[in-house]
Amino acid sequence: MNGATSLVKTLLAAGVDTCFANPGTSEMHFVAALDETPGMRCVLGLQENVVTGMADGYFRIARKSACTLLHCGPGLANGLGNLHNARRARSGIVNLVGDQASWHRQYDAPLTSDTDGLARSVSAWVRTSGSAQDVGKDGAAAVHAANAYPGTIATLILPSDTCWDDGGVVAQALPPLAPASTDPFAVENAARVLRTKKNVLILLAGNAVFAEGQALAWRVAQATGATLRADFITSHLRRGRGCLPLQRIPYSTDQAVAFLKDFDHIVLVGAIPPVAFFAYPGKPSRQTAPHTELHALCRPDQDATAALAALVAALDAPAAAMPDPGARPAPATGAITPEGLAQTLAALMPDEAIVSDESISYGRSFYQFTHSAPTHDWLHLAGGAIGDGLPVATGAAIAAGGQRRVISLQADGSAMYSLQSLWTQARENLPCTTILLNNRKYNILINEYKSVGASPGETAMRMLDLSTPDIDWVQIASGMGVEAARATSLEQLADLLKGSFARPDPFLVDLHI
Repeated sequence: MNGATSLVKTLLAAGVDTCFANPGTSEMHFVAALDETPGMRCVLGLQENVVTGMADGYFRIARKSACTLLHCGPGLANGLGNLHNARRARSGIVNLVGDQASWHRQYDAPLTSDTDGLARSVSAWVRTSGSAQDVGKDGAAAVHAANAYPGTIATLILPSDTCWDDGGVVAQALPPLAPASTDPFAVENAARVLRTKKNVLILLAGNAVFAEGQALAWRVAQATGATLRADFITSHLRRGRGCLPLQRIPYSTDQAVAFLKDFDHIVLVGAIPPVAFFAYPGKPSRQTAPHTELHALCRPDQDATAALAALVAALDAPAAAMPDPGARPAPATGAITPEGLAQTLAALMPDEAIVSDESISYGRSFYQFTHSAPTHDWLHLAGGAIGDGLPVATGAAIAAGGQRRVISLQADGSAMYSLQSLWTQARENLPCTTILLNNRKYNILINEYKSVGASPGETAMRMLDLSTPDIDWVQIASGMGVEAARATSLEQLADLLKGSFARPDPFLVDLHI
């Protein structure tokens, strides 16, 4: 067999059964191997940043790695934005990147580039296969690396001759890597702080914000009086009825500093110390107060749930019923507001929905109005590179096997970065509902302009404006194969959502806000 066939069979043996792809000439032997080897689901994305974003969303729901198939260095470069987001989300992805044949690189053909250098900017593991005989074992090593807890980016670069040459060998899957073990001294210190100190915040991230971790954290908080919050950059939370009404640390530096100033101690559970997304004149980079002491219960590469279980045992914290979020609301009516949108979503979303949230500035108050919704998963942009909302939703729908409704809360400006996702949703007949938040401007940048101490004038506002000409999202969606309709009131939104949730295929609501 050739190297490409050995790689496909190795991936399948290691549990990788989904490939998100945008291939080119150097990947054609791998494409042929996919055609000849049953078992791999292949999903086409029309742009590489859609491909990498789908792999990110897939991991967040499936909790296992998919592979991507990208065309040479430029194809990898096109996908770097969402690989950056996936790295920050700690998602496991196996990137397969074609490259010039080993004996062809010397001629500096047009697509020749520093693929290795590009890959290292977003990957924890990078390797270039040297021969067809190496491809299988290199593939097994890539899966092994991607599955390192909680998930990492592994990139395998494949010169095309390593794929078409004979001599490929199927490699066995390597044993999984366990998370780094819980540090008993860290548990003892956190327990001491929680027993003896006041004004303590427990900051949750990683799997601490999933159902089991939340229940353990709530026991700790109830036993000690500590405050619970989720890290702002947490990529995936379990929310709704039966879960904690967790709020995140605010995005705004001023708001974050104001919230955190009263805490003398912060216990980090899979979280990193809160820092501002950007530097601002006269404002601190670290959002914690100078007097605040930080205590790490566990690092991001440690199992936060196991660490919380050890902390519960150390504190002898009794079982505690989760708080009642109250009655599920009725859909809101009238003019469209963030609060009304969130209330309507809480009223109508199906059980076990998945929300992909790239609402940017418009959605920062959504949490407090959706705690009483049915139990669901909420996915966030973790790395700050806009354009992940629609691809993440698409990959999440594929991971859920089409059995869960996926709802995108999607700002219009960032949607333009990866709108090709709609085509894949239509092609794969996925149950995705996109609520396109259409304010016809980069509203977050208007706020950021003010945050750096400037007042936007005519030239600046023109660079932040999306209304000349207006982008017609109903026509765009229709052209991608997704039915769409416009809503200008909350009543219209509710009617469109009800209809969308009752159908098996994708739908887009162009919500004028």
